[in-house]
Amino acid sequence: MKKISLIAILLSGILFLENCKKDTVVATSTSTSLMIANIKDSTWYTDTVTSSLTYNAAAKTKTFICEGTGFSKRISISLTKSTSINSSGFPLGTYTVDATPNLQLAYLTPQKNSEGNLVYTPNGTVAAGSGTVVVTAVDSVKNQITGTYSFTTLVNNYDSNGNVVSVTIANISGGGFNKVPYTFKSN
Repeated sequence: MKKISLIAILLSGILFLENCKKDTVVATSTSTSLMIANIKDSTWYTDTVTSSLTYNAAAKTKTFICEGTGFSKRISISLTKSTSINSSGFPLGTYTVDATPNLQLAYLTPQKNSEGNLVYTPNGTVAAGSGTVVVTAVDSVKNQITGTYSFTTLVNNYDSNGNVVSVTIANISGGGFNKVPYTFKSN
């Protein structure tokens, strides 16, 4: 009798598990944008992207600069790496914001300047350790670069006496640049 009860319980458990619905992925999405990110938990992608790679012979450095603009938001990446090689390639690797100016990341939004013109201004600062760029692929023949990025900006909000009353945080996550074409120049 115990064996029949045990078998009945096992069969009911199997039937119960068989009838449970699980979430499944039925479709995936890919972006055709050259640059994408999640900005403050909203998907952002670019209308325009400009990028360049410059070799500085005097300093023996290469600087990759990439700016993407879309939906009144701009992401800017400036990455400098020491190298003695004057070529159109860039070293693969993970680069982190630190106390040096080698990696600069910015999230910019349009603001009116003193003349009333709209200009893109940084939306806070990126502290050391709170930003990363990973260069995953470089095609130095086609001059294309691929990678990922993420960072956090902080804005201190002050009262009329100069005291910090709040901090505004912008989290830029899941960022990527995919086969971004760049111009190469040497000076």
